[in-house]
Amino acid sequence: MLKNLPKTNHQLSVCEANFLRLKKILQSFSKNNYSFETINPDSSSNIILFNVINRSRHTLIIEAKQNVNYGPFNSFIMRLQVCIDARLAEVISYQGEKAIPYFIKISKSQSRDEQLQQNRFLTEWLESILKNGINPNIEF
Repeated sequence: MLKNLPKTNHQLSVCEANFLRLKKILQSFSKNNYSFETINPDSSSNIILFNVINRSRHTLIIEAKQNVNYGPFNSFIMRLQVCIDARLAEVISYQGEKAIPYFIKISKSQSRDEQLQQNRFLTEWLESILKNGINPNIEF
């Protein structure tokens, strides 16, 4: 029987938890377009968009965007692959750049744990959305 490698095991745990967070925010993936406004502690707000760009029976590709009013460096866009049957959500690109998988020779432009960093960023972003709250009653 094969064992999961420690690195893979941790990555799977992160992706499983991100799936549950996304499912809660996106109401079990019932729609193709979601728009929210964050409720920030300092009375400011940010626009968050989730668009399902590809839907199949078992997989979703979702584009997630956050637009921040106080600077272009705080806005971002990422694409997520959501595996419904496996209950996993993973970042497949961030700012248009795809992470190189850890088993491929490292490039000079990306770190060895780029994929893990992107998924951890997704974790922290989703946690902040759940913690601070969102206003789902906006139209764009």
